Amino acid sequence: MPARRRPLLHPGGLLVGTALGVVALTPSLIPRTGVLQGVVSGVMLAAGYLVGVGLGLLVRPLARRTGRRLNGAAWTLLGVVVLAVSAVVGFLGFGWQADQAALLGLPAPELSDWLLAFPVALGVLVVLLALVRTVRALPRWPRRALGAVAVVVVAALAVSLAGVPGVDPARAVLERAFAAQNEGVFGGAAQPADPLRSGSPASLVSWQSLGRGGRTFVTTAPPAGALARAGGHPAVDPIRVYVGLDSSPDPRERAQLAVRELARTGAFARPVVGVVTTTGTGFADAEAMDALELAWGGNTALVGTQYSLLPSALSFLLDVDRVRDAGTTTYDAVRAAVDALPPGTPRPEVVAFGESLGALGSQAAFPTPDAVRSRTDGALWNGPPNSSALWHGLVAGRDPGSPEVRPVVEDGRTIRFGGGSVTPFLTTEPRAPWPDPRVVYLQHASDPVVWWSPSLLWSRPDWLAEPRGEDVLPAVRWYPLVTFWQVTTDMIRAQEVPYGHGHNYGPETLDAWMDVVPPPGWTPADTARVHAVQRVPVPTR
Repeated sequence: MPARRRPLLHPGGLLVGTALGVVALTPSLIPRTGVLQGVVSGVMLAAGYLVGVGLGLLVRPLARRTGRRLNGAAWTLLGVVVLAVSAVVGFLGFGWQADQAALLGLPAPELSDWLLAFPVALGVLVVLLALVRTVRALPRWPRRALGAVAVVVVAALAVSLAGVPGVDPARAVLERAFAAQNEGVFGGAAQPADPLRSGSPASLVSWQSLGRGGRTFVTTAPPAGALARAGGHPAVDPIRVYVGLDSSPDPRERAQLAVRELARTGAFARPVVGVVTTTGTGFADAEAMDALELAWGGNTALVGTQYSLLPSALSFLLDVDRVRDAGTTTYDAVRAAVDALPPGTPRPEVVAFGESLGALGSQAAFPTPDAVRSRTDGALWNGPPNSSALWHGLVAGRDPGSPEVRPVVEDGRTIRFGGGSVTPFLTTEPRAPWPDPRVVYLQHASDPVVWWSPSLLWSRPDWLAEPRGEDVLPAVRWYPLVTFWQVTTDMIRAQEVPYGHGHNYGPETLDAWMDVVPPPGWTPADTARVHAVQRVPVPTR
């Protein structure tokens, strides 16, 4: 009897792969384009296929004993089921994407774009399976060589992720690769002549040492006319201090140099000093800094330091200790300098700020709520990553009955959470008194940076067990493995949505700042005046 030809696809792999692939068509936090949906579903198809093949190996002995194999009719039925399920869930998926786009204020998706998801998913599956089969088909020695290379790469990543002191091969290679991006400026900015800016001729740090993020930091303050209109009085030239990586390899030396720059510019005579923890490449949120300066008519001082050359995603994986160290050392140095001012000297309010990875680093200076109350005059943290220690502890220990997307902690005694439509009402919700110092977390229910966690692989989070947030569809569900991958890819477009959604905080930051550290006698009418002046660039599409 002639041998049966081996089928091109494994039936168990096809079933499990299809199941994960179509589940990946369900909505998550950010609307997906057809191509991105194809990538999401394609990776899940491949992962499910491999799982199905593995399960098939476990049941192979039983199949051999029964002698049963799929015949042609069974394969036909399986193919029909796969196509029918994919078509039905694909149609539902298009509706979910349209609903989600409407909820976030985005244009409705085009059906022609959505249909691209299916060939892209199939292409991803074919490429990934072809790679696996190509490696399996190689002779022994090439396979062993590839295995050795994989071991070296994995070992380098493991050492880097483990944070072995003095040994960080992956980070060293990547920093050399990204070093060129630290050069130049955005928008053709030139070295400032203003002595109140780092990098000026009067500065203790050179223009060249600031790095690209630092040069942007010191040259993008609002113009005097905007400051005067927003503050309602003649403007004061704002102080912006920055110390880049090239100034010193040691974070404590950079922090002390920043303090000397603050002293040189007279920053400690200003009513507010804001300690800004930057993102991976040294950038800081321009709208947040502008908002504070506009409200105070420029009578502020902002200080930041650089700790990495890597983009935030890589810094999160490889530089997280440096992130926390930078946030702690810079804040501690500024706080110590203010505390050391002579008795009777007016002291500025020292406030902390960070967005995204910067929020993670900034919080590191405050291990507990009591530390926040005793060591700062206020803080604003936008879109904190889920792994932020202080945030995580606060949310886990929130008051009973309050949801994870809008937690209440200690009845709002010091720390309150806002975002979206809730931000302007932080002073009244919850209704308990809110004494100084005040701390605000801005977080959107649709921000994947806030909700991404490795535990999504195996555990349903509270934000998907409780009623959904105001800009998340009720149809969003948790699925093992799939939700982790969906939220991971959501981060790609998290800033490409309108303000008030995703990882895009924009004008909300002003309202939050005015809850944390308002000028004397400040009113909602004053906030409205600043909003009218505030520069709000169009988000990247």
